[in-house]
Formats: sequence, structure tokens, C-alpha cells
Amino acid sequence: MTVKEKTIHSIIGPNGAGKTTLFNLLSGVYIPTSGIIIFRGQDITSLKLFERSKVGLGRSYQITSIFPELTVRENIRLAAQSKGKRNFNILRKASNLKEVEKETDNILQEMKLNDLAKQKAGTIPYGRQRTLDVAIALATNPILLMLDEPTSGMTPEDTHKMIDLIKKIAENRTIILIEHHMNLVMAISDKISVLHYGKIISEGTPEFVQKDEQVQKAYLGGANSNKD
Repeated sequence: MTVKEKTIHSIIGPNGAGKTTLFNLLSGVYIPTSGIIIFRGQDITSLKLFERSKVGLGRSYQITSIFPELTVRENIRLAAQSKGKRNFNILRKASNLKEVEKETDNILQEMKLNDLAKQKAGTIPYGRQRTLDVAIALATNPILLMLDEPTSGMTPEDTHKMIDLIKKIAENRTIILIEHHMNLVMAISDKISVLHYGKIISEGTPEFVQKDEQVQKAYLGGANSNKD
């Protein structure tokens, strides 16, 4: 599978197809037993999770990974602090701390979370928690952002807002998206890969995938709740 820069590349498939497993392999949670992963010309197959973050890979999860007792701002600031060489560096320069605060402000604004900045993350509505989860991934300044069902459990209104945010994020970054809402996938994807038992059975534009008889039969016709 090849992903083009600054595009939205979606992964679809039924339960057990391997979508989340693919994300775990790409992000470094799992190390592949065969094959290689090339990121911008660099072989990252053997890199660990934190090392892949440093080279520009970011990820959100199916289940939110927020710190509920910290404020929304603190959650984002921690992620911004952890990226690159600032990771766990106690003796930070004042200029670096100012940079972290500025980046935190930018993410709060970009993700439209300013109004909740001082609230504890565990107390905000679920849809906003999902948005915060994406904001945390974004705060590490990834070149490639992997979003694992970012609209899961959201109301239609929150889903619409998330779609707009994903489109905005994609203007400057590459996105790989796992999403079970087929209408959403077809509307915002530049390219779609269809997984079946760990193998890609179809790949192309939304129009191409929609017309693929094998895809129509196996997925689009009767599998709208695709969770790994």
C-alpha cells in the first residue's frame, strides 16, 4: 500500500479485516514479522513507537486516550512538550516553554477547543473528548496522522464538525483514516484501500471502489459497522 502526501487515504473493511492491526504496525505498537515500512524514503520497520513519533507519525485511537483529571489545555500541552528532543527534558529553555505554549494555543484554536481549555477533560461532552483526542495527536506535529474511527459514538452534529476539522487538517498533512461511516469515507477520501483478512482486495478513488463488484458484495452492501 502506498499513501500519497497531503491526501486523505481511508481504510475500510469488516470486523476482523485488520484495520486497527495495520495502524498498530504503522505506528510501532506491533513490529511486523515480514515486509517493510518506508516513510518518506526512510525504512522505519524496526523503529519503536516513540521513535516513529519523532520522525513524524501521529495517531488517535478508537478509545480516547485523554487524561481525564487534567484540563483540556494540559492534555494538549503535554503532547506538545513530548515531541522531538523536548521529550521528558526537565531542564527546558524558556524559549522552548514559550514555544510549547504557543503551539498549545494554536491547536486549541485549530480544533475549536478554546472554550473548554480550562475544563477537566473527563467532564467535557463525549464528542469534544473525541476532538481532544485528535488534538493531542496533532500536537505532536505529525507529518502523517492516523485517525482510528474519529467519529465513533458522535452525534450527527459532532460528526459534521469532525468532518470539517479533518478536511482542514488535511490541507497541510497526510491522513490515513479508519472510519465505519461509509458516506463520510466516500465524501472526503482521495483514495480508499479495502482490507479483507489482512489483504487489500481493492484500492482506488471512491468512485472506483464504489463500482467494484467485489467491494459492493462484501462491504458496502452490508457492513456499515466496521470495527476491529
